[in-house]
Order: sequence, then structure tokens, then C-alpha cells
Amino acid sequence: MDLPVMPPVKPMLAKSVNKIPPGMQYEAKWDGFRAIVHRDGDETVIGSRTGKPLTRYFPELVDALAAQLPPRCVVDGEIVIVHDGRLDFDRLTERIHPAESRVRTLAERTPASFVAFDLLALGDRSLLDTPLVERRALLAEALRTAGPPVHLAPATTDPALAERWFELYEGAGLDGIIAKPLDLPYRPDARLMFKIKHERTADVVVAGYRFHKSGPVLGSLLLGLYDAAGALQHVGVCAAFPMRRRAELIEELEPLRMDSPEGHPWAQWARESAHEGARLPGAQSRWTGKKDLSWVALRPERVAEVAYDHMEGDRFRHTAQFRRWRPDRAPAGCTYGQLEEPVRYDLSEVLTAPGGTLS
Repeated sequence: MDLPVMPPVKPMLAKSVNKIPPGMQYEAKWDGFRAIVHRDGDETVIGSRTGKPLTRYFPELVDALAAQLPPRCVVDGEIVIVHDGRLDFDRLTERIHPAESRVRTLAERTPASFVAFDLLALGDRSLLDTPLVERRALLAEALRTAGPPVHLAPATTDPALAERWFELYEGAGLDGIIAKPLDLPYRPDARLMFKIKHERTADVVVAGYRFHKSGPVLGSLLLGLYDAAGALQHVGVCAAFPMRRRAELIEELEPLRMDSPEGHPWAQWARESAHEGARLPGAQSRWTGKKDLSWVALRPERVAEVAYDHMEGDRFRHTAQFRRWRPDRAPAGCTYGQLEEPVRYDLSEVLTAPGGTLS
């Protein structure tokens, strides 16, 4: 492979802001695996956000990208899996599997798509110093005849349309909106774009915690919600605390600490079979490997208000943000029923939105 921009390349990143800024290019914020594709003739390499190759996990995309991308190019985008009209991150994570036979089976059963939103090189020309508005025009022309599973991300410079996308697209499983300055060059691993994400709050039961990797201070709170059957399901964690506060929380939660997990709603977490049909903390996966997932059980008597962006099935998609304790709330009232459900929106409508070129 001999391209003007060679792998590995870390993608350009975005920093969070509260409002959609004016005077920029706006795109949906996709919830998948960020990927930079290098193609040089018969060679195609799919690189992850960390620079490690994803190529072996998505053989169906390798073939599609080789058929639809320009012969020599470097393209930034997102790998996603669509299920029932929505992005499905859980099915996407299943694709990172060590067994090639399993990867091939899933490639047929749950094929992935690639959504392209930037162009880093074309032919012998590096576009890293080229303004975004020109890169976008070149990308749109390069993918003018492309079709599924390769898509051009819809984009607009109309802030009113971006606001509408922000409200509608969550129903298709998207994260929010990305705003990009029109004259922005491409700077790998630099946070020069802006992301605007949904934020909601929920009252949750604090039912345990894990220690921080640095020592005997709190690492994360384990959060739960009661389902319709009255079972406390583990829905995620909140973990962003200053170090001093981590030590204070250990002392603050000590009166709730259980000497034994016996009688705790999640007491069976160590048994692998217990994770079938229930959400419990501590399930090992290919992502956690041998990481210590042990936790300290707390009597599920304290309620916290946390902020979250969106749900992935029955859990928080990302780490929740602690807002405050709610001594006025009873744990029994912390149910899934309080969660706001976005209006459902078919992902196919996103991929044919104004600014896209796909059908």
C-alpha cells in the first residue's frame, strides 16, 4: 500500500457543547465503530479509532468498499449495524470475535454498513490541509454512484434542519449532531469539531460500587432500575468523580455496605448462568477480558439522580453522570416507566435525508 496518508490514522474528534453552533456543516452523530478506510487498488484496510485494524471482523464491508470506493483513497466514517430500522450497537459488538467462522456467520446474519463522512486522501493527493467544504464536495462526488452497504452521511449547513435532525434521529438510535467548521482542515486525534448530544435524567437505585484501579477509593457506582416484574436490573454505572470525592463516597456509603451479598438482588452475579435473562453487574465479555469486575454490595436503599444520553435496550448506552442524591425518593419508584422514549424513526429515512446522495 502506497497512499499519501498511510495507516494507522487516528480520527479527528469532537468536544461537547450544549447548543448547535451557527455557521457550520451539520451531520448526525452515528453510534457505531469509528473507522478510517485505506484503499489502494486490491488492498483495503479498515482502521479503528485506536489505529488497530478492524478488517478481519467485517469481511462483507471489505468487498463492498473495494467495489464502491475510488481506487486510491482514505475515507473516514462509521461502521454500523441496522436492525428493525434502528442502529443496534449490541449486534455490532458481537462482530469482534476471535473465531473467523463466527465472524463469517455474523457477516451473513447481521451484515454491517459503512457511513462515510470525510475524505482524507484521493489518488496521490493528501486532503488533510484541505478545508472541510472542499473535502465534502470531493467525497460526495466520489460516492455519487455508491449504494448499500456504503452510504454518504447526510449533511447540511442549515441550522434549522440540524435542529430537526437532532429531534428526529434519536428515534433511529443516533447519538445527536456533529457540527464542523466549514474551513476546518483534518487534524487526526484533535478535538476540533463539536458534538451536541441528548441528555436526560433518571432516578436510579445505587446498589453497589467498584473500587478505583488506583486504590481503596470509589471507582464507579452500580445503578439499578426495577422492571415490570419487580426485579432490580443493573442498568449501568456512573464514574466521573474527583479523587477527593471518591474517598468521601466510600465513607458516605459505608452504612449501606453489606458484609455478604446474600439477600442482595444481584447476589448471583458470579454465576454465569444467572446473567441469562437478567441484567447483573460483573458479566465477563471479550471487552472486559480478565479485568476485575468484582463489586461491593450495598443495601438498595439510596436513590441518585443521574444524567444519561440514551438507552441501548434496557441499559444506559454510555456511562451516566451523577447529578445529586434524592433522599426524597423511594427506591421502589425507580422504574423503567420514568424513562422518556424517543419517537421511533426509521433509519432508512436518515440515509436519504437532504444532503445525502443515497437511496
